[in-house]
Amino acid sequence: MAYQEVTTIKPKKGWVGVNVKELWRYRELFFIFVWRDIKIRYKQTAIGVLWAILQPFLLMVVFSIFFGSFAKMPSNGVPYPIFVFSGLLFWNYFSVSLTNASDSLVSNENILKKIYFPRLILPLSPTMTPLVDFAIAFIVLIGMLFYYHFTPTLIGIVILPLLLFTSFLSASGLGMFLAAINVRYRDIRYALPFFIQSLLFVTPVIYPTSIVSSQYQWILKLNPMTGIIEAARAGIVGGKQIDFTLLAISGIIAAAIFLFGIFYFRKTERIFADVA
Repeated sequence: MAYQEVTTIKPKKGWVGVNVKELWRYRELFFIFVWRDIKIRYKQTAIGVLWAILQPFLLMVVFSIFFGSFAKMPSNGVPYPIFVFSGLLFWNYFSVSLTNASDSLVSNENILKKIYFPRLILPLSPTMTPLVDFAIAFIVLIGMLFYYHFTPTLIGIVILPLLLFTSFLSASGLGMFLAAINVRYRDIRYALPFFIQSLLFVTPVIYPTSIVSSQYQWILKLNPMTGIIEAARAGIVGGKQIDFTLLAISGIIAAAIFLFGIFYFRKTERIFADVA
């Protein structure tokens, strides 16, 4: 009588469950998910990748009219359209990545139940897709800088990858945490848009941090996107020196969010297939 060997795959407990070698071994699947998301994002759209330009550009126009022209919002000595567009550049990457990552397990529940692969791939891959939008919108920002006769500083270009990486840590860390909760409580997908809209107003996208009272500055500093957006404006647009202390605080908080997101995701991973 022949015996068939059976291999049972179980997620490891605790922090040791993060297997970097395993993630690297499944890197091709990761890129397949990224490419699939890119195709889905622009499939059957009349203007295709132009949506990557229209979304931040139209928001910039609306904010410029109501906050720049009517409310006379200060903009650190630079034209308000550039001021707000440079903030929207990173904010859109963060908000789109967070939204897609938080819904990644629910939207892929069929795959989740059928085959084995590192589950971390699902919330991490959607954070790569918005990079296409970011690159396209950044070209528009460069055009706006030349139109208004502004020249990006060298330090602003050099720290751009660091700012993007910090944004990735924030969005993916929070996305992994919400994705794990979303499996059990589907209310997350309904509450998330409200959360992101609220977070927009505690992030210096449409206003500079200087208008916030000093006693409330600590609230802004707890938001990792504050240091990212402020450093991007100072480096790319100019007007003031980069606050590296604030950027370091944002980096530490973003790293803490990322580590907590991984820890919570791995802790609850064993029940994903049962409740998805």
